[in-house]
Amino acid sequence: MESIKTQRIPNSAIRLMVEAAGRMEHEGREVIHLEIGRPDFDPPKHVVEACIEALRAGKHHYCANAGILELRRAIARRFADENRLQYDPESEVIVTNGVAEAVYLAMNALLNPGDQILIPDPGWLNYAVDAITAYAEPVSYTLSAANGYQPDVDEIADKITSRTRMIMVVSPSNPVGAVTKPAALEGIAALAQKHDLIVVSDEIYEKIIYPPARHHSIACLPGMKERTLLVNGFSKFWSMTGWRLGYALGPRQLIDPMVRYHLFLLTSVATFPQYGALAALNGDQSPCYAMVAELQKRRDFLAPAVNRIPGFSCLMPEGAFYVFVDARAAGMDGYRLSNLLLEEAGVVTVAGECFGNNGAGHIRLALTCPLEKLRKAASNMQEVMNRLMRAKS
Repeated sequence: MESIKTQRIPNSAIRLMVEAAGRMEHEGREVIHLEIGRPDFDPPKHVVEACIEALRAGKHHYCANAGILELRRAIARRFADENRLQYDPESEVIVTNGVAEAVYLAMNALLNPGDQILIPDPGWLNYAVDAITAYAEPVSYTLSAANGYQPDVDEIADKITSRTRMIMVVSPSNPVGAVTKPAALEGIAALAQKHDLIVVSDEIYEKIIYPPARHHSIACLPGMKERTLLVNGFSKFWSMTGWRLGYALGPRQLIDPMVRYHLFLLTSVATFPQYGALAALNGDQSPCYAMVAELQKRRDFLAPAVNRIPGFSCLMPEGAFYVFVDARAAGMDGYRLSNLLLEEAGVVTVAGECFGNNGAGHIRLALTCPLEKLRKAASNMQEVMNRLMRAKS
């Protein structure tokens, strides 16, 4: 008999699409994968070698619950150098099982039952589900293409109640690819200080950004470091998704409860991959920037191609590696459209409903396959949508 809590936790529609595509591939059909949020690049070679060397050197036993100190020092040093934010690596940094655990810990260690947390919609499903696991109430604020997917500070202000305890800020955004502008961050910061809110800033895509867009961290604003949890990790920029390495930085009064919760949840992150993460921070970054340049080429092709497909429209993403497609003109929800594109175009996409109510009638495309496959995917989708929109008219 499952708990009341798990009854509210859905299956991942993304994984269901992956499984459906796998069945098609098993039958010998060609499928183009645009669904999974992982780069199709290997981690830099020096990162892999550092992990292997750590194993050979016997660095495979328990480590400190918050992560190896060398890595925590490197994380703190990076934010001091790049953001002029000073964190004590011994008490203000925790290494987590990906950003997923960092977000989970933030909510489960810092929220009480009945607290409210403001989350973006569309946004990563984990934000709402993690709130549910903490017996808190997720309250969505709107990201709309009409204003470039920027948070509406007035709307957020209207949704704050006496039970609001936390707000999620996500930039660059999954699934919409928007970079939050300084004016919106300043407005959210003012609300956070006025209402004594904790800000959780998910910045996992901060280095996957396309000029002239620039990343700005809310923690850098006056008075915000003291109430902000920065969550980040190695999955995206270093293409280390399967390594499950993330981290959180924040004031000790926020990090300490997370460390204690983490201790009894996981004990610690695996030791030897952390030496790979240390090499990622300290080593050559050029392979990662080369990946970002390639992702930009794919974006520069796919977003205009989407806008030429009947029934589709999108904004040019400024960061991350997704194109969020408004397909409401097709007259069906995102789930039906995703299934149609899989069956008839051989293209795996994700229904926008996976990311919240404001994603209804949308699909997400990931820039995570080579350009030649993106060209074929766009051609296949255009053929399907040509037929569909002709039939509608």
